[in-house]
Order: sequence, then structure tokens, then C-alpha cells
Amino acid sequence: MILIDPYVRNFFRAQLGLEQAYYVDGSLRPTLLSFSDSYMDVIRAGFMQMVADDSFGPAEYERLTDIEFPDRESLEAYLRAMYAHLFEDAPQQPMPPG
Repeated sequence: MILIDPYVRNFFRAQLGLEQAYYVDGSLRPTLLSFSDSYMDVIRAGFMQMVADDSFGPAEYERLTDIEFPDRESLEAYLRAMYAHLFEDAPQQPMPPG
């Protein structure tokens, strides 16, 4: 089982949880960028850990955010797209399923 940093867990619950994840108005990246570099590094590492760890799947993500994914592949694609949006300047914030 993956051990998620408390800052990462709180970021996902607050910013990518069920109540916020579908609100893709372009404010998430500026919000993240307003935090310290060290905080951003922790969030970046958390994304990378979730994608790399095969034990982190749809059930774990749902416990974290209350959002269901049909399979590991779609979750991984979403996490990679969100990472690209937040850290690599991809223009569009991805929308979770549903």
C-alpha cells in the first residue's frame, strides 16, 4: 500500500476532490504556483509516486477524492494529464470521468 504524504493527501482532497475536480476554470495551476517551491516539490513527487506505484489504483484514488475511475489505465492517464497541466504548462486542466 502506498504511503501518501499528508500535504499531497490534503491537496488532492481540497483541490481534486469531488467538489472541485469538475471546476476546470484555469485557477488550479495559479493556486498551486502561489505556494512555496518546497510545497510544489512535495505535490510533484506525490503525483509521480501515484503514477509509478502499481498498488495505487482506482479504489485508493476514490478513497482520497470520492471520484471513481473505471480502471488503472484511465486513472494513470488522468494523473499524467493533470501533472502536465500543473507542472509542464499543458494548457487544459483535464476533467475526471463522470
